[in-house]
Amino acid sequence: MAKHLDLEEQEQLDELKHFWKQYGNLITWALIVVLGAVAAWNGYHYWQRSQAAQAAVMYDEVERAAASGDATRVERALADMKERFGGTAFAQQAGLLAAKTYYDKGNIDAAKASLEWVAGKSADEGYQAIAKLRLAGVLVEAKAYDDALKQLSGAFPKDFTALVADRRGDVFTAQGKNSEAKAEYEKAYQGMDDRTEYRRLVEVKLNALGVNPSATLPSTAAVAAASSASVTEVKP
Repeated sequence: MAKHLDLEEQEQLDELKHFWKQYGNLITWALIVVLGAVAAWNGYHYWQRSQAAQAAVMYDEVERAAASGDATRVERALADMKERFGGTAFAQQAGLLAAKTYYDKGNIDAAKASLEWVAGKSADEGYQAIAKLRLAGVLVEAKAYDDALKQLSGAFPKDFTALVADRRGDVFTAQGKNSEAKAEYEKAYQGMDDRTEYRRLVEVKLNALGVNPSATLPSTAAVAAASSASVTEVKP
């Protein structure tokens, strides 16, 4: 009996050797690829965490410099951050903060450059939108109206649609194009929630153009109710 088992074990061993001889290299390389991919994935996430941590430290430096009003120090810290961590969200936040510091100090060109960098380099649509809106405002003050409208063209995230319309209204108002300004302000007014404080400012702008939106335009709630009723009517 023992001899019979030994023969079976020997046969199994021979089969195993044959299998390994035929497929061993393939299995080994497959394992190397899988383990290498896992190591690369873990390494990438570690690198990302490391980058984010270092970028956060540098953002704190930009923030402290901005709080102290030291524009030169802000510029130096931001330049270092762009070079080392330009692709991080902290760098985009630093760019927006630096632009405000430059603007407050009267350095309009530096403010524009910082906002243009965020608008052009940020991978986050929200930061891009904020930068474009602020840049358009700066350009309006510089009377560069066509450039301001260019910043407000193209696609924007849905949450920014009303703010973009409001800014377009500002551009048209500055140009004396009141009809176009009214149309944009009305879009902005309709696109904002009734409870939004900024909506009141848009209402003031419309009032200045001779429009009372609360009397001539349906409220957001009314539009939503009408839309809901319409949907209900078409249901079988």
